[in-house]
Amino acid sequence: MTSCNHTSKLVSLVLLTALAVGSVPLATAQQSQRDRRVVAQPTPTPTATRTPVPSPSPSPTPNAAPNGVLAPRSTLTPSPRIATTTRTLEELRARIAEVLQKPELAPAIVAIKVTSLETGKVLFEENGSKLLRPASNMKLYTVAAALDRLSPDYRFVTSVYAAARPDPAGIMHGDLTIYGRGDPSIAARFNGGDYFKGINDLAAQIASSGVKRVEGDLVGDETYFTGPRYGSGWDWEDLQWWYGAEVSALTVNDNALDLFVKPGSAVGLPAVITTGPPDPLLAIVNRVVTAAKGSKRELTLHRGLGADVLEIYGSIPLDDRGYAAGVGISHPGLLFVYLLRSSLAQRGVIFTGKSRTVPAPAYVNGPVTSRPAGSFEIASMQSPPLSLIAAQTLKPSQNLYTELILRTLGRVVPPSPGSSETTRTSEEAGLEVVKTFLREAGVITRGLALTDGSGLSRNDMITAEASIQLLTYMGRHRYAGVFREALPIAGVDGTLRNRMKGTPAENNVRAKTGSLSSAASLAGYLTTVSGENLVFSIMVNNYPVDTDVRSLCIDPITVLLASFSGRS
Repeated sequence: MTSCNHTSKLVSLVLLTALAVGSVPLATAQQSQRDRRVVAQPTPTPTATRTPVPSPSPSPTPNAAPNGVLAPRSTLTPSPRIATTTRTLEELRARIAEVLQKPELAPAIVAIKVTSLETGKVLFEENGSKLLRPASNMKLYTVAAALDRLSPDYRFVTSVYAAARPDPAGIMHGDLTIYGRGDPSIAARFNGGDYFKGINDLAAQIASSGVKRVEGDLVGDETYFTGPRYGSGWDWEDLQWWYGAEVSALTVNDNALDLFVKPGSAVGLPAVITTGPPDPLLAIVNRVVTAAKGSKRELTLHRGLGADVLEIYGSIPLDDRGYAAGVGISHPGLLFVYLLRSSLAQRGVIFTGKSRTVPAPAYVNGPVTSRPAGSFEIASMQSPPLSLIAAQTLKPSQNLYTELILRTLGRVVPPSPGSSETTRTSEEAGLEVVKTFLREAGVITRGLALTDGSGLSRNDMITAEASIQLLTYMGRHRYAGVFREALPIAGVDGTLRNRMKGTPAENNVRAKTGSLSSAASLAGYLTTVSGENLVFSIMVNNYPVDTDVRSLCIDPITVLLASFSGRS
């Protein structure tokens, strides 16, 4: 969609009076938030057609950048300088303690625990039982539970249901219902960068069933999940960005769009704003002007909570190569339906009725069903296996995928004896599954606060000790290899791709990052230079916002561990 100083075409009624999330400067809103969107490895086989997008220049990457959704735009975190390997356990502990004495860390709380995966011995511990905000380290808990309870082979299924089969002329009487079950893979990330391939594949299946005309509506059914569209404890300021995208059983393209802002052809002209993919339900109000060369880029984005109007204002220099940001969308289920209807029209399938959705209920009310009553399936689509989705969740730290996995756990795994299935949301049910798994895994859950699946909530509280217990259990789990392969690799991929390069940690450390405002973490596995396999968890909270604790503390300690030439 392109906008030049006027409101873009609006297909549906926009909620101009919706409660505002607040006007947030583009240049700063994503600076205080999570790791930027990156494509994890391994990636699915690319498709032949790839949607072209502009190539804007990167914006400066903040100390704590967003977890989640746009093409790689982060800068290199300086690699820690470690002079020599440490030979004894006493020397290792002394050098870690030296890092912790840096004056910049004086206001902070640092929790560390390091153990041997082989012997269980503790190499170092500091505040291991302190409750701290984990940020995206919470994803370790959700994904581990999913691999254990669902298996790496689990696949999400999207079904197409009809009230009747088409007659010999291809006419179908009644509504055609798309029943989503939280598949995150109908997205460019899983289709070689093609925004539309997943939708087109589903449309092709429907057309091949013989349907040519539907005497009814195209319905997107989002009732597989129950409860709010956002995670518990999420901040309003996060909800208009990709890392705070709405959660829906009908998810498309990460429930976000890629926003591109480029200068006009001359000073004073409107900027050129495009999105990928185009969103027919979104109105863009362009109030960005082209400024003189060498001036400062100043952009502010505003989208009301639940609204379909995106207002962008400010200025962009004439010589600016462009700005890119990831923006969450409202009503992803409805967008799914609109895109599918367009794809079906291209294949000669028409509808006499409207496009609409059946939204998720507040909670389960009555027996849980898996399909609309009185219907039969005419088409379906399966996701890649959970093993691949786990990698695409943990490596780029994808919040939405984690929340979909959490709600799937709540929907698929039977409730514990004595719990009520009809008074909980899918999120609450999923969290109960995670907690039950943790207890069975030997994790001390007393005092832990698990309020969402992804760690975007600032109400989550865990300990370094709990993470060590979880990682140790998963390190010996029947799916240990799958879990380890899903983690970012230092200096290689995911949110660790630019960290600890040129050190013994590179292509060695496999760990999950986490970053919120004044909260950073790293937890995972590494092998020392002597060949011992270690499990580690490092969490830092309450540090000054202008302090890069990754390069100051977390990475140097991790490299010290990888450089250790002794034994536990």
